[in-house]
Amino acid sequence: MSFDLSGRSALVTGSTRGLGLALARALAGAGARVAVNGRSPEAAASVAASLEGATAAAFDVTDEAAVAAGVGALGPVDVLVNNAGITLRKPLLDVSVEEWRGVLEANLTSAYLMARAVAPGMIERGAGKIVNVCSVMSELARETIAPYTAAKGGLKMLTRAMCSEWARHGIQVNALAPGYFETDLTVPLRADAEFDAWLRRRVPAGRWGVPDDLAGAVVFFASSASDYVNGQILFVDGGLTAVV
Repeated sequence: MSFDLSGRSALVTGSTRGLGLALARALAGAGARVAVNGRSPEAAASVAASLEGATAAAFDVTDEAAVAAGVGALGPVDVLVNNAGITLRKPLLDVSVEEWRGVLEANLTSAYLMARAVAPGMIERGAGKIVNVCSVMSELARETIAPYTAAKGGLKMLTRAMCSEWARHGIQVNALAPGYFETDLTVPLRADAEFDAWLRRRVPAGRWGVPDDLAGAVVFFASSASDYVNGQILFVDGGLTAVV
């Protein structure tokens, strides 16, 4: 088994900040040549400059034509991490159809478009790693985030569907399911004293996750150490989904 990613190319969507940035750093630290993706060319270039051997790949992962052009410009992709996504906090009855579609496009359809773009090359080479970033909300639900929960639940099953079709071609498709992490997206939740206290009681580890908590898991899924692991969802949540 080897966790060394030297010589492998990795594309991480939504990697200019937050968990995506941590994932990109982890893969680069293990030796991969990382393509940093985001909608902003400036942000992608800035992050790429901070990672040894990295390149910027700025394009919209929900745009079919942009995905095809962006992936085509990169050349072979050995590891794809589908991390891009958004959330929306609003009661379900107040969610517009446009908002519903926007959340599903960003979190679920983007993973389909990206995987569809890289899979033919992986199939031709007989090897490839796809890591989808799901969530504890792939299994659980809380009020006011129904579109996000639906999208992440769909991504869990898309992971398994990809495995069922592509495992025979030497491709491993797995998913990370982070719990509650300290990122810019969770600032309002962490600032809410009542929610923060609830979370610390609810999570057996007694704390929020930090982005680096995902490093080992993503390197495992991207490396040859996971060559016989396929269609699995690894929860990195401090034990949140293990207890009632």
